[in-house]
Amino acid sequence: MGDYIRPTELENALSVLSKGGWKVLAGGTDYYPAKVNLNLDDNILDLTALESLRGISKQNNGWLIGATTTWTDVVRTNLPTLFDGLKSAAREVGGIQIQNSGTVGGNICNASPAADGVAALIALDAEVKIIGPNSERKLPLKDFVLGNRKTALAANELLKGIWIPEIKSENLSSSFLKLGSRKYLVISLVMVSGVVGWTSDGTITDIRICLGACSPVATRLHKLEQSLLGNQLTSDLAQKVEDHHFNELHPIDDVRASAEYRIEAAQILVKRLLSGSLMIRKLFAAMPAPFFVAFAKAKVEPVIVMGILKAN
Repeated sequence: MGDYIRPTELENALSVLSKGGWKVLAGGTDYYPAKVNLNLDDNILDLTALESLRGISKQNNGWLIGATTTWTDVVRTNLPTLFDGLKSAAREVGGIQIQNSGTVGGNICNASPAADGVAALIALDAEVKIIGPNSERKLPLKDFVLGNRKTALAANELLKGIWIPEIKSENLSSSFLKLGSRKYLVISLVMVSGVVGWTSDGTITDIRICLGACSPVATRLHKLEQSLLGNQLTSDLAQKVEDHHFNELHPIDDVRASAEYRIEAAQILVKRLLSGSLMIRKLFAAMPAPFFVAFAKAKVEPVIVMGILKAN
């Protein structure tokens, strides 16, 4: 049995880490299941008592998500519509028990290609804040995750938080869609997260579309984004999606799906996002205040069913 330390101060955590030989956990929802029937011989540095790293706060030109913020925290925090996609992704991270324990920072540092939160965060143009014994630094999230289970984190560094910059747009909408072999408690085969900004006349001024589980790192579809800028935000956007827009992806064959299937599924999910999910977010945001408040209080998701706006 290895040693276990759960510091309450960040300085103490960094001091312990500097001695080497520690496995850092911030929830452990992937680590412990992998240890079933195995000896727990790792020295564990548990970050979950670091309250200074937990929570979401508005700061100047953006928001800071602490590394030990749980997915339940994300769902329950009052945030603008920009975060609707991230909230939807949070609800897909395992079950309620996992969401109560699993953290945003842990999800990122685990660096799984199928991490539900990473695609949504990259669509938000997220940056990570990293702290070491003598300095701090920032990196775009897309550059922090280097591949399957690989990050740019040095052995003596910790992930401190995730920075989400404001988007300067008259209107904003975001959404997240996931495909798995079943509805709940499933590892993603493909996921897509989208963020769109538009003017009062419906002209798209900003759009980000990120696919997860289709490459070693969640990937933005930059060519598709460029082709959609300046268009009207209507359901016709899906017709502009072409095969070559997905050339940036590098899916694998594994036990859950073939690479060919992932590409086909990715195309379908992106079209659904553009024709349905983001459009409904637009309609939802335009609802008269009493209807919007009623939906928000009921904590429901708007969806299209046979062309009718309903609550899910």
